[in-house]
Amino acid sequence: MSVLPLTLADMTSLEPGDTGVAATPSAPIEDVAPDGVLSRPYRALSIGIVSVVLLIAFEATAVGTAMPVAARELDGISLYAFAFSGYFTTSLFGMVLAGQWSDRAGPLGSLTAGIGAFAAGLLLSGTAGAMWLFILGRAVQGLGGGLVIVALYVVVGRAYPARLRPSIMAAFAASWVVPSVVGPLASGAVTEHLGWRWVFVGVPVLVLLPLALALPQIRRRASGPEVSLAEGDLPAPFDRRRIRLALGISAGAGLLQYAAQDLRWLSLVPGVAGAALLVPAVLGLLPRGTYLAARGLPSVVLLRGVAAGSFIAAESFVPLMLVTERGLSPTLAGFSLAAGGGTWALGSFVQARARVEPYRERLMMLGMLLTAAAIAAAPTVLIDGVPVWTVAVAWAFGCFGMGLVISSSSVLLLQLSAPGQAGNNSAALQMSDGLANVVLLAAGGAAFAALGGGTVTHAATQASGGHPAAFVAVFLPMAGVALVGAWVTTRLRAPSASGDR
Repeated sequence: MSVLPLTLADMTSLEPGDTGVAATPSAPIEDVAPDGVLSRPYRALSIGIVSVVLLIAFEATAVGTAMPVAARELDGISLYAFAFSGYFTTSLFGMVLAGQWSDRAGPLGSLTAGIGAFAAGLLLSGTAGAMWLFILGRAVQGLGGGLVIVALYVVVGRAYPARLRPSIMAAFAASWVVPSVVGPLASGAVTEHLGWRWVFVGVPVLVLLPLALALPQIRRRASGPEVSLAEGDLPAPFDRRRIRLALGISAGAGLLQYAAQDLRWLSLVPGVAGAALLVPAVLGLLPRGTYLAARGLPSVVLLRGVAAGSFIAAESFVPLMLVTERGLSPTLAGFSLAAGGGTWALGSFVQARARVEPYRERLMMLGMLLTAAAIAAAPTVLIDGVPVWTVAVAWAFGCFGMGLVISSSSVLLLQLSAPGQAGNNSAALQMSDGLANVVLLAAGGAAFAALGGGTVTHAATQASGGHPAAFVAVFLPMAGVALVGAWVTTRLRAPSASGDR
């Protein structure tokens, strides 16, 4: 953000010609689709995949609480950041690989392998006796996470008719609400009473039941290539160029993150090398015209990155601002964001209503405007006369806007994807999300440090860190980025036959 009821032999048990069940199911299903994702034909699949997301969400929100204790016990505080960046860099490669795999052979193999890798990484980290083994486990976990998230998108695109996809995407969003509130508290209790290792080794066992529900349904509804093959034909081979670009994007992101964490002149070498690998790989893997906001699919992919990157980059500095500038405890600062989980789910629920479908682009523009307003309003608490609960209210509205945008972008992506391209396009959407997070966090962090913000962490127990301009330099540019996203929502419709750009 995870495990293993199937063996490798089970993953590859489908015969090459056994693919008729997957031949573009949307059209026939659409005519006979029941009322909802919990109706009898979809109940087991929906409960299964949403439960998988729920458990992954618990792990993702809990790991941040356990990580400092793990790093301290493994004598690896100096390598702390790599426990996070290792996950990210390998997940990028996993996303591209999953897109290729799912389009050519269906999402079942990618999902099963991803869950297996995620579980193996959790177990490796949870049993590690040294920090380098812990980081290796996180890297394996990231590879699995990348495989799983893209495969789940492809499952939704194949197994559900178009009118049910907004509802299942809303269910995915809702499954993060309880973990976002309970996850850190539960992780803290487990870490304190049982030890940090149980935060990692406990998840693989819990995910077995939902997988037992979901995998048979995935095999029946979404296995094999989406485009039917003639008898005896084999699926198309993997695109080796895209795999090489995926390795480039993963290595480039890793080098850039290493350079950002080691602020010396010598760090320019890995930084430049990382950019040289990353830029051409990104341009080669994202849809053509993405960074020019070309109409249709490229703008959907761009909007996902703009929305997620601006919001996450801003949100990362909210607790620090409240602790250092207004003297809140870390717990109270964290709770200031708690309501956002519920309003995010509410936004996802609203976009899932059938009656709003004709107005989806307008809803997404509203969502980006709410997000921009929330980010711009957050630093008003730097003024002593403004009550601190202003941030909680603003962030609740911002999360509502994000619920409208993020779920809708997933729905639009599946609508605009040609048969056999849902996997690659889903991978592009996730890469845009992840890369924008890294780039905008790095930009915000650089602006924050340039105005002296790097010293506020030493004043965490004081009422004021004395560097309000450093926080303003983060929030206002990110609000501007979100406003750019509002403009991008005007480009989401596919180009007309006349070639209008």
